[in-house]
Amino acid sequence: MKRLFFLCAILCSLIAQARHIDPEKEIDKTGSITGIVLDANLKQPLPYVNVIVTDSNGKMLTGGITNDEGTFEIKKIAEGNVIVNIQYIGYKTIKKSLKIGKGNYKIVLGNIYLEEEAEGLDEVTVVAEVSTIQQKVDRKVITIGKDLAASGTASELMIGIPSVGVDAQTGDISLRGNSNVQVMVDGKLSTIPTAQLLKQIPSTAIKSIELITNPSAKYNPEGMSGIINIVLHKNTMMGLNGNINTSLTYEKESKFNSALNINYRNGKLNFFGSYSNNISKNRNNGNVFSPENNSEQFFKTLDKRENHQYKVGVDVYLNDQHTISVFTNQNISNNNTTGKTNVIFYNNTSFNQDQIFTNIGDNTSFQYNFDYKIDFAKEGSNIELEIDHNTYNGENPVFFDQIAGPLSDYIDFNDTKRSNTTIDLDYVNPLSENSKLELGLQARLFNTDIVYASTGESYNEFGDLVPTPSTNFDYTRDIYSAYATYSKKLDKWTYQIGARLENVNVDAIALQQDVVTNEVTEIAFDNDYFQVYPSLFITHSPSDKNSYQFSYSRRVDRPGIGQVNPIKEWSAPLISSYGKQDLEPQFTNSIELNYTRNLNNRKGSVTAGLFYRAISDEINRVLFVDRTDVTSGRVILSHDNFDNTSAFGIEISSNYRPFKWWSINSSFDLYSQTQKGIAENIKDGVLLENATISDIETNVTEVDNAAWNLRMFNNFSLNQKLTLTAFGFYRGENKSLQFDVNPMYFVNLGMRYSFLEDNRATFGFNYNDIFNTMKFSFDGQRPYPSKGTFNWESNTWSVSLNYRFGGGKYRAKSRKTREDNIKSNNRGFL
Repeated sequence: MKRLFFLCAILCSLIAQARHIDPEKEIDKTGSITGIVLDANLKQPLPYVNVIVTDSNGKMLTGGITNDEGTFEIKKIAEGNVIVNIQYIGYKTIKKSLKIGKGNYKIVLGNIYLEEEAEGLDEVTVVAEVSTIQQKVDRKVITIGKDLAASGTASELMIGIPSVGVDAQTGDISLRGNSNVQVMVDGKLSTIPTAQLLKQIPSTAIKSIELITNPSAKYNPEGMSGIINIVLHKNTMMGLNGNINTSLTYEKESKFNSALNINYRNGKLNFFGSYSNNISKNRNNGNVFSPENNSEQFFKTLDKRENHQYKVGVDVYLNDQHTISVFTNQNISNNNTTGKTNVIFYNNTSFNQDQIFTNIGDNTSFQYNFDYKIDFAKEGSNIELEIDHNTYNGENPVFFDQIAGPLSDYIDFNDTKRSNTTIDLDYVNPLSENSKLELGLQARLFNTDIVYASTGESYNEFGDLVPTPSTNFDYTRDIYSAYATYSKKLDKWTYQIGARLENVNVDAIALQQDVVTNEVTEIAFDNDYFQVYPSLFITHSPSDKNSYQFSYSRRVDRPGIGQVNPIKEWSAPLISSYGKQDLEPQFTNSIELNYTRNLNNRKGSVTAGLFYRAISDEINRVLFVDRTDVTSGRVILSHDNFDNTSAFGIEISSNYRPFKWWSINSSFDLYSQTQKGIAENIKDGVLLENATISDIETNVTEVDNAAWNLRMFNNFSLNQKLTLTAFGFYRGENKSLQFDVNPMYFVNLGMRYSFLEDNRATFGFNYNDIFNTMKFSFDGQRPYPSKGTFNWESNTWSVSLNYRFGGGKYRAKSRKTREDNIKSNNRGFL
């Protein structure tokens, strides 16, 4: 806490100095109009308000909309008399007559207060037909239209997002081919594992996806490839409002999703709540063939999921300056996976193994959030305190029934308790119309305690079967940080500089107890370090059609729990995975250059980008031959740090409308990275069944991987109610340290029909992977030659129904987005 008090003292000193900075006065010689639109009664910002500029005859010249803070800026306005029209559904339109000319090129309207209409129209949540892509100063924003919203769940929707990959086996997310990415929902990461969380969020609940590939110093520096922020629709309108949606998907088993969002706003109180669920069965199967010993592993699983999430909260508008908000998220999850794994040795059936396992996962997670914001008299100046506390409790027993093989039936017990507390203090001070200073402090306190016990046996270093030892793993990581960013506009240029200072304390201890002797072995690890993470953003917009962006940031990828946990993470007959407790973080210096071109006649836009990453102390896989069982071909997976490496790539995305009834969203990305890792194998000429420990060779393996992906989404609007969609995806071949992944492609078709008054209801139908080509297949060489394929339920049909009820006027509490930094375990086989 001494560090936190010290950081608070620094912030208070910086705020006191910031208030004495003399705002720099600049004259912009191009015609522009700026202002802030507020609700006349609540004095709260109104986002998405239309601001239209016409000439004196009413002919439209240009226009724009307000952002989340209610502000707008319209540039490139020719000299002469103009009329500014400020329009918003449910409010009285305001018109202002202005003259742009000598001595009056930069017009500042200040606060503009809109009054409610006596009988206004019902406010609706406008969802575009087609998803759009917009390149902003520090992120790419994909606004989700009705096309992608028909996907089903967030996990399925992510497949159509540029530069994003979804692991078909684990559900984990990657960005630009790298899984070291932070995934947030409304600026926060729940303690729920990412793959599980994305499978329970209905796609219709998602407003936009933000790809923050080079985050500024204001954001936590975790994640080598950046941050993915999922922004959900918010119901914060007057009166009672809400929506309900449900979907059913089927191929071999049924999958059901539903969600209810409701809001009641009256006076100074805004109550909101939601409920969502995911109830599904999923079948998967696969096989891995090893010609070295003429053996083959077979996998079959039935995964049953039942997830329920509840959210309730209230915003309290004490007065024009003070706002308090509290909410809680409660999640209950019950998962049951039954699987069968068997190994057939075609040359010697006495080595055959046949196993049935049942994995029962019951967990609960709770989030409690408090936010207090003070708006100062100076427009745009505020200070905000947020406290967020998350807990996670999970029990995960696994029952193994040995049908054939040397082991007996046994049970693995895994109990996990996790807590994460984040305290944020942020200060914003607009020094002038064109410059802004942001300061902040943060404390992140994380702890996890994992208890593992087993009734089974395992091989010791001498190759003998002994009772599996019990392990208690306690991991604590506390991070104290402070940041500062300064941004400024200079005519057609904008720049932002910043730095984040962090002090990290890691304390980990594993206690392993011998079941027979009760002897306890202690394995301890601690790591304290201080780092500075600078960032720089420069944008240049020479015209309305062209914009350029350059950015630089330094980032860190701290090892996740699954990477440092010495307890066996998962096991198959010939593969086991363990963490490495003393794994060090890896650091990345990232550079990006982006260009956006708006097409003529508002036909769409094209964005192209280049990126380069220099990585030090790279974290990657290590693959060892299991020395307790050399002749069976058993291997052990873990992680380690390696030398410096680099990655680079190119991305191109576009949205194009050749006709009013046809629109296309497409993207192409190519990335290249050199991967290093340790891989062991048996010496050439030595038969596996005759191999001994002395025949094992250890090599540092280097793989140059170049991979590319292509996505294309077509949207055909037959009329105002009926729309057809077609989505195609192709992933080229790519390489990893263990194997080469074969290409994959698929095609999805869909339709949507809107009905009832104001199109309040929407019915959707999707047929996915119509050619049944989606599968994960590979060819491997390390540590033994192998070939494998994994299949899941991809050739599915689904129906969905969405209904919106109520109607009121928008009253949004301005919330900042804040990300967390805790990774979930990776539980895939490879």
